[in-house]
Amino acid sequence: MLDIAGAGGKSDVGVAVMDLQTGQTISQDGDKQFYSASLSKLILAVDALQQPLSDDDQNLIHRALSASDDEAMDVLWTRFDGMDAIGRVAAEAGLTGTHAPDDPSQWGEVVITANDMLRLYHYILGSPVRDTIVAALSSAPATAADGFDQEFGLLGVTGAYAKQGWMFYLPSDVYLHSAGVLDNRYAVAVLTTSPTGDWTTARTAVNAVSKALLVKLGVNS
Repeated sequence: MLDIAGAGGKSDVGVAVMDLQTGQTISQDGDKQFYSASLSKLILAVDALQQPLSDDDQNLIHRALSASDDEAMDVLWTRFDGMDAIGRVAAEAGLTGTHAPDDPSQWGEVVITANDMLRLYHYILGSPVRDTIVAALSSAPATAADGFDQEFGLLGVTGAYAKQGWMFYLPSDVYLHSAGVLDNRYAVAVLTTSPTGDWTTARTAVNAVSKALLVKLGVNS
């Protein structure tokens, strides 16, 4: 995996892949911890979908997962006890490096790892919440609710669905993540932090890592 992570240049990279048919996992810096940005929406959705939901709740979850709607997540985080929800899902899915943020108001600072994102998808795909989550991720629009272009990393790849994450963190770190499933066979997580403060550079890095990974897996983009 050294050549794959190295494609990210100056970005810090955690990358991991699980063959969902065999359970085999390979990674580089798969246990390196990153702030989640919007990938925390996926974790919270797993917990919320196991509870009684209104139509409004269902709509909020769909918006948070597909268009990565921050306003929807703000409501869900409060309504479904986000801080404890992260811990519950971590325990259920065996997420060893994932925990709630130090600041309860900052859901983007949930701590995650690439390996944990694989475990999360493995858990989701074997659970009753599977269809709802896969449908929402599969309907992700090219442009997110906040106007951000979501077509980086795994999104836009034929046969893939993914949750994307992006966040600027002072003084200059740019977090850009892509975690999803390719060809209904591989769970993939590409987590990156760029110290440049430049979105174009960060996007180039995550795309380069993703492309190198696709080549290694023999998956056509």
